[in-house]
Amino acid sequence: MAYFGESLTGIVSEWYMDQDISNWHIWDDLARDFVRQFQYNVDIVPDRNSLTNFKNKTTECFCEYAIKWREQAARAKPPMDETEMVNVFLQAQEADYFQNMMSAMGKLFAKAIKIGEMVENGLKTSRIISQSAFRATSQAI
Repeated sequence: MAYFGESLTGIVSEWYMDQDISNWHIWDDLARDFVRQFQYNVDIVPDRNSLTNFKNKTTECFCEYAIKWREQAARAKPPMDETEMVNVFLQAQEADYFQNMMSAMGKLFAKAIKIGEMVENGLKTSRIISQSAFRATSQAI
């Protein structure tokens, strides 16, 4: 039990360091306190709807966003198969990505990330025209 704390990182490690370990006589004592503290992670399991609302932040690249999205999707109950995961991921995309990533349907999630990175690059280099920018230009004219 003394070595357990050395395996922890981040907020869990901080929580562990703040505990009075003399209150833990057996593993069940530690487990009870641990579950009491971090049960919320189980209680707030993402569903398909919350995953479609999980949007990309303007400060992160597409790949970073996709990895975070995938981590959340792995927690969904009941678990999604690869096809459903890609479908829900596509539904979460902004219009420019959604429109240009339709070819990812039926493919593996890793392939969808590659396609998304290509779309991101295309938008940055103006090889793909952003629909929102196009609408704004049209309205201005």
